[in-house]
Amino acid sequence: MSTKLMLRKLLLPRTISTTGHKADKFNYNQEFSFSDATNTNYSDYKLVNANELEAIQTPPKGVKMLVRDFIEDSLYNPHYGYFPQRACILTAPESCFEFNKLKSSTEFEAEVARRYFVLGGADHEGPGRQLWHTPTELFKPWYGQAIAQCLVSEYLLKYYPYEDFNIYELGAGNGTLAKDILDYIRDQYPSVYDRTHYTIIEISAKLAEQQRQTLCLVHSCVQVVNKSIFRWNTRELAPCYFVAMEVIDNFAHDVIRYDLKTLEPFQCFVAIDNNSDFSTFYSKIEDPLISAFLALRSRLSHPHPLSKVFNVSVLRQVYASLPLAPNLSPPEYIPTRLLSLLQILRSQFPRHRLLLSDFSSLPDSIPGFNSPVVQTRIGATMVPCSTLFVRQGYFDVFFPTDFERLRDMYEHILSQPHNASAQSDLSRPNPLLGRTSPLSTNISPLSLGSDFFSSHLPHTRRSPIDGMASASGLPVGERKSNVFTHTEFLETYADLSKTTLRNGENPMVDYYKNVKFLF
Repeated sequence: MSTKLMLRKLLLPRTISTTGHKADKFNYNQEFSFSDATNTNYSDYKLVNANELEAIQTPPKGVKMLVRDFIEDSLYNPHYGYFPQRACILTAPESCFEFNKLKSSTEFEAEVARRYFVLGGADHEGPGRQLWHTPTELFKPWYGQAIAQCLVSEYLLKYYPYEDFNIYELGAGNGTLAKDILDYIRDQYPSVYDRTHYTIIEISAKLAEQQRQTLCLVHSCVQVVNKSIFRWNTRELAPCYFVAMEVIDNFAHDVIRYDLKTLEPFQCFVAIDNNSDFSTFYSKIEDPLISAFLALRSRLSHPHPLSKVFNVSVLRQVYASLPLAPNLSPPEYIPTRLLSLLQILRSQFPRHRLLLSDFSSLPDSIPGFNSPVVQTRIGATMVPCSTLFVRQGYFDVFFPTDFERLRDMYEHILSQPHNASAQSDLSRPNPLLGRTSPLSTNISPLSLGSDFFSSHLPHTRRSPIDGMASASGLPVGERKSNVFTHTEFLETYADLSKTTLRNGENPMVDYYKNVKFLF
């Protein structure tokens, strides 16, 4: 199987003319070293962030920003960002692939390529419309049904019939996954469907409108909220399931580099001059989110990416004295926006269960630790780039996720106590659903009785939420999340007979080997 088919973002070739455009600099700028930055004065450049740039119509000039703001602006700016202006998800026809009639994976790949070619569209000047697929679209409706079966199984086991079935989906794309999930629940579990509420949180206004047209007339339980998850400020007090499929790979990261003499980390800024050329410079870490991530990583004893040799000060000094030795380490890309998501889940969805899937590794990434793939399509070729600092809006930027570290971060954040204001909110009605959880209680705090039947909490369970009881009336903590491979998850929840080819191969299981699940 080719490496490309292991990626969700397989770009389709299409002939485009790029001749005669001298001003186009799609992959022009190179990264600068730490010492270069000291020779340039950026103090006159305005410091901006991605939120401030949403109001402008064209990419900014004469500014500086953290790397995460540069990535977020490049991908999500409503006027020139990659997703609002260029990205296009392959939408499979209503008649899905007839897997049982296809002879082999080779024939399946040929059929996928044929459908991509049909959806290619007209030529564009410069990098054109970026077309990529998701497992939801390739294996509809069977992939979505596997997700639905996972969620329904947990709901029936823990909450039915005492609680409604509340599902939140982050970044629902064309709405295909939501439709497949809801169709399956309606057809297979009608009594559960009657208690289902499905809320989509979508940053793209265009996609949000498409989701409403696709879903709301068919499923009245759907609500589409056109809003960034990072601006979410409504607390969901009832139990809910939070679904994030192929979303966090496009979450913005920050860049840090380490002084190889002292191991002190430095945060990276991107400067954009009046000619729209990029350069980078570094400063001592002052950003609160970067500081929070590094503190959490230290608390969890996750090591930095440098060789263990650099943990010995004498060896560091020897290395630094070598001719032409760099003074800073290679760049490390740290998932600061992912940390923001985990904090929001903790504060705004205190009784959620997270189902998340994304890439665990990526080929053709740019240099650095935990570095992204940066790519676009020009002419008949998919072009991977060697640097992050390319023209905004023309390139996809997506990262791998270390799922084991993500699980550690997630469980640690969920283990933190609620603040006082959060505790006082537990008896307030949910403005989205209009009621509190029937399992909530304010009879007595758990501190008075959480250990009545046990002297310790099992290591596989989280600490119970103060003021919340289980269906049995006892304060039982939620089961901790686990990491599953793509194959393990589908073999547990999918009807694999529906996607088996005539020669026994199953592309829904065999493809996406570089994807994992957290649940």
